[in-house]
Order: sequence, then C-alpha cells, then structure tokens
Amino acid sequence: MSRLVVVSNRVASPDDKKGSAGGLAVGVLGALKSTGGLWFGWSGDIGDEDAPLKKITRGNITWASFNLSEESHDLYYNQFSNAVLWPAFHYRLDLVDFQREAWEGYQRVNSLIADKLLPLIEPDDILWIHDYHLLPFASELRKRGVNNRIGFFLHIPFPTPEIFNALPPHAELLEQLCDYDLLGFQTENDRLAFLECIKAQTRLTTHDGHAHRAWGKAFSTEVYPIGIEPKEIARQASGPLPPKLAQLKNELKGLKNIFSVERLDYSKGLPERFQAYETLLEKYPQHHGKIRYTQIAPTSRGDVQAYQDIRHQLETAAGRINGQYGQLGWTPLYYLNQHFDRKLLMKVFRYSDVGLVTPLRDGMNLVAKEFVAAQDPANPGVLVLSQFAGAANELTSALIVNPYDRDDVAAALDRALSMPLAERIARHAEMEAVIRENDIDHWQERFISDLKQITPRSEESRLRDKVATFPKLA
Repeated sequence: MSRLVVVSNRVASPDDKKGSAGGLAVGVLGALKSTGGLWFGWSGDIGDEDAPLKKITRGNITWASFNLSEESHDLYYNQFSNAVLWPAFHYRLDLVDFQREAWEGYQRVNSLIADKLLPLIEPDDILWIHDYHLLPFASELRKRGVNNRIGFFLHIPFPTPEIFNALPPHAELLEQLCDYDLLGFQTENDRLAFLECIKAQTRLTTHDGHAHRAWGKAFSTEVYPIGIEPKEIARQASGPLPPKLAQLKNELKGLKNIFSVERLDYSKGLPERFQAYETLLEKYPQHHGKIRYTQIAPTSRGDVQAYQDIRHQLETAAGRINGQYGQLGWTPLYYLNQHFDRKLLMKVFRYSDVGLVTPLRDGMNLVAKEFVAAQDPANPGVLVLSQFAGAANELTSALIVNPYDRDDVAAALDRALSMPLAERIARHAEMEAVIRENDIDHWQERFISDLKQITPRSEESRLRDKVATFPKLA
C-alpha cells in the first residue's frame, strides 16, 4: 500500500496536546492511520537550520520536523505568508506589505523544505501539502525530479483575479501551483476564482469540468469543504459542568446568551460585530436587561500594528456600549481578550442561545460547525452566520447575514433571540445532518481517494506531455 506523506507549515507532534486539538490535526492523523506514513513540517523552534530532523514514531506514523533560523522564519512566515498572502487572500489589499526580500525568502524556505523532505520520499509515496505557506512547494519538488502524486489543499479563501493579480509575483505563484496534480478548495467560488486567475494570465483548457491544462501542465481541481468531529464535540459539550461554569450558568439563568469565539484577526469582522450588537440594543430595546453578548478573542500576532488596532477598536467599543446601555446589575457585553481551553468552550457553546459567527471572509470557519455540534438537539441555540464564511454553503439553515450590514445582523439577532423552539429544532436538525455526513474523516477520505486515482508522473510521461491525457476524478 502507498504511504502518505503530509507536509504542513507546522507539525502537531503526538506530544503536543494543544497543537493536536485542531481540525487539521484530526483529519491528517485519520488519513495517516489508515495508510501509515509521515507528517513533515516546521517544529515551531527557531534554531540551526542544518540541525538533524527531529523524528518521533508511534505505530505506523512518523513525525519529522526541522528548525528555521530567525531570518528565514521572519521572511517566509511573518513578512510574506502573513503580511502578503493572508491579507490578500482575505480581500484586504490595503493591508498587504509586499517586499521583494520577503518574496525571495518565501521561495528560499520552500526550496529548503523541499531539500529536507527529498531524502525521506519513497517512489510510491502520495504527498498531501497544506495551505498558503507552501504554494510553490510542488514546483520545488518537481525541480528535484519528484514525480509522485502531489495534492494541495488551501484552507483559506482564494481571491478573485482583481485581488490576486495585484500581487507582484502572481503569475509565478499561479504557474507553480499548476505543478500540483490535485488542488482542493473549501468552496466552489474559491475553485473558480483560482481558474479565473489562470485565465487572466495564460491559456487554460478544461476537460470534464475539473481536469485542466495550463503552462503545459496537467492538473485537477475539486471542492472539499473541511469538516469536524461532531460526535466528539457533542461528547465534550455534554456532561457535568466545571464548578465555575456551573456557577456562571446559574447566575445567568434569567439572561439569553449570545456567544462568539475566534482569535483576534481583521478577517473575523469583530468591530463590525460589535457595531451590529450596538444596533440591536438601539433598535430592539425590549432585550435590555435580558441578554448578554460574550466575545472571546485571544490575541493573534500581537506585534503586528493591524492587530493592535483591532484590539484598541474593540476595547473602545466595549466601553462605549456598556457605558451607554449597561444598568446596575446588567452588563450587556463581555469582551475577553484571552485563551480558553477548547473543551471548556464546547460546553459554553451548548449553553448559548445564539452563536454569532460573522467573519468578513473565511475559508470555512469550523467554529460555526462546532457550535451546531455542541447543541442539545432538544433545545438548540440558533446560529447567525456570515454569508462570506465557507460554512454558509453547507449550513444553509443558519440565519445567513451580510456582516457589513449592521442592521441585517441586528435583525437576525432579534429573530434568533425570539425564535420558537420548533423552528430552532428543525433548523438545528438540518445543519447537524450536514456536519455528520461531511465530517473530518469524509473530508480526508475524499481527497486522498481522488489523489490516488491520478496517474503519477514519470520521466517518460513528461516527454509525452503534449499528448498526455488529463487526470480524471471519479
């Protein structure tokens, strides 16, 4: 059986309990357990790049990681991945800070990682590469003669040509992406945006809708919306509450709770969300003294000015809202800029009446799915969800809103707070069925199955590239 090699920016080693909790780790480990293989990536440590790889083997899975120097990490991760690609892919060209040195550093680190992986690759291995940090990675492997099947999954949105093609190295990045055999996206809009970007640069031919050729390279595209572990989340959410949470629940017995949690990031639409809540209090005064909105937003990239600005905006808005609408014994908004254990958050989800998930742009947004999975099916809360989250394509029974329209969001919150039980149960049941069917295992199994169906490249097929047949998905 072919071995699976997974490459991601960071490796969630079996000893890293915090890193192993996320959706990517669950999906990757599920795929690796079924075939055996290797998970390869940066260790998270700044150090000697020439140091031997750190390896841990448990059963049929090996974790291998490497260090990056401070300069390499700064150029590749901070200055290009997170100061160019992240804002651009989230439609924030105004926050892009492109520097040629960072672009060169990004390419150099991708080349370095390819050199480190090369000795570990076996002829029958299938490679699965993850996310925007590694856009040129297949191209680097192809230069080194690697003809194995190589798939790529983008966890964040892919922007339209008007955005993407504003990036100075856009043409080079697109051509490098075409060195992957299979490119997976969260939504059909992301997939089509990628193809439109290529069309703006060169001739693109398409066969059967999902098999393509550009720059003389054959590749396939497909949509794979990432899922969660709904049964595990339901297990974490149910059961007895920790003493402090039980006390809090008792104190809030007379209030309906609106709850949000995400890391502090400009893509999440937090200032706009606070404004929408303020509009709710202004236009729907019947809720005064009867609701509370809790926003948990731990600091992310706190040394970046854009993130400092958001934090200041939120602190100012929270003070203004509580100052204007608060009463003795009632604080309408709680803003917590700190980290909470994920298992605890699942219990908080279960006892929330409204989940408010309104990013300005998001690849998927697993918090929306986690909120649904954590609910009590007999008395579920209501999900208010941004139309610009990938999850909105699946969770169509949520109250879908435009996060830029504070009146729209406020009206949805009012509706959610007063929704009858029968409607809440019906909406929740429809969404729960979707997340159970399209769970994290289904996501990785579909991707790996499709990648295995693609004929691997060989030196001979390279020479016959002009007449090669398109890879075809089932």
